[in-house]
Amino acid sequence: MSKLVRHRWVGNLDGGGISRRDRGSGMYQVYLPDRLMNREITLSGDVAADVTEAEIAITRLDSEARALVETEALSRLLLRAEAIASSRIEGLEIGARRLLRADAARELEGESSDVTAVEVLANIDAMAVAVESAGPGEPITEQLLCEVHQRLLAGTGLAEHGGCYREVQNWIGGSSFNPCAAAFVPPPPEDVPELMADLVGFCNSEDLPAVAQAAIAHAQFETIHPFIDGNGRTGRALIHMILRRRGIVGRVLVPVSLVLATWSDAYIDGLTNYRYMGDPDSPEAVEGMNIWIARFAAACARAAEDATVYESKAAELQRSWRERLAPVRANSAVDVLLGKLVGAPILTVTTAAELIGRSFPAANSAVERLTAAGILKQLSIGRRNRAFEAPEAIAAFTALERRLASPQGDTRISDPQRPVPRRGRRGAHPP
Repeated sequence: MSKLVRHRWVGNLDGGGISRRDRGSGMYQVYLPDRLMNREITLSGDVAADVTEAEIAITRLDSEARALVETEALSRLLLRAEAIASSRIEGLEIGARRLLRADAARELEGESSDVTAVEVLANIDAMAVAVESAGPGEPITEQLLCEVHQRLLAGTGLAEHGGCYREVQNWIGGSSFNPCAAAFVPPPPEDVPELMADLVGFCNSEDLPAVAQAAIAHAQFETIHPFIDGNGRTGRALIHMILRRRGIVGRVLVPVSLVLATWSDAYIDGLTNYRYMGDPDSPEAVEGMNIWIARFAAACARAAEDATVYESKAAELQRSWRERLAPVRANSAVDVLLGKLVGAPILTVTTAAELIGRSFPAANSAVERLTAAGILKQLSIGRRNRAFEAPEAIAAFTALERRLASPQGDTRISDPQRPVPRRGRRGAHPP
């Protein structure tokens, strides 16, 4: 049975600039969750229907995306959107244009001076590892989760802790110096290995619908909080690993973190409801589990719906580009590059050549033609290197971020519930 266990915190900090309360000793309570393996989980009729609707929406997006926008481009963009949103939930605020320019600087200069952008780029790398490593039917392992976490912390001040379970107590909320006034205190470090082994076993089961399984696994991971830092981002990567392993997505990544960031209060309240006390079969425990799963399923359905709307708008943007450039010869460098711009709206000639699999001169000629037509705009990255930006593609991406930040899916009707990039100038948006 899940329970709270009282522990005593022994203060050991000197008084240098720290209040007596923060450096003192006191009591705190850690939460010990139930194991998930071999546990009967009951979904109410309404929640089961919500889960089914979410899975249908996700599957439809994944299967029908090819008809509108090149799958690879859409997948790259949604991966970036999900990584940005996952970072924002943890306070790493950054806009798409700034991130894209930092990525280009990293490629051209070997590094970027934008520390926040580098951390978010590490989140993109980690998310990519997660989704690429968990194919249909492939097992999710502790080693894989640790690799994802290691990539998340790469290049940060906590890099030495990357991929390692914590050996100290952590907590959420309250003081930075002790857990005595914390909002939530995860299990003690000695319990983490056994809890993680149980969680991974649950992730590889197939007794529940995939969306319900992803919801529970994410909540359990956040409850265990196995790492010193980066737990939220790793836990959100786990969502996509499960959805891919279960086969309901294979080509695109549903930006559920963008919705969870928008519904942050409901998200936290849902996790709190998940953390029941006592018998897992009690009415309170079953209700709490169902509340969380229902909110998670709603977030998945909303994310799939908004990604579908975005895809349609991106397809319209591509059509407008082709009309501006007509005629465009099929399978020419220009034709192929146009299909890539949605997912790579800032690029160099070298990256363009790699994206389209053509020679540098062919890519350069295509970039020049797109620049002459106003589709690309030249900019400088670093001291001397040239890069090219597709402003309309970035505006489309910004519109998606803004849509997903609005409770009603339109910032003109309901204000964003979190910081989002500003709407671009009139005329800078896709049709």
